[in-house]
Amino acid sequence: MLALALHDLRWRPADVWAATPRELAAAAGFSRRASPMSRADLDRLIAAHPDPS
Repeated sequence: MLALALHDLRWRPADVWAATPRELAAAAGFSRRASPMSRADLDRLIAAHPDPS
């Protein structure tokens, strides 16, 4: 995110450090409209990638 803000967005360092995570995400074009992962999706992900014992 730091590289994105400094390089792509061309923010000054002081502006990067003063920004909130929400401001940085909005400037980067990240949307909060995506729905959260469902429990069924999480269960499928856990089954597909179990932790090694």
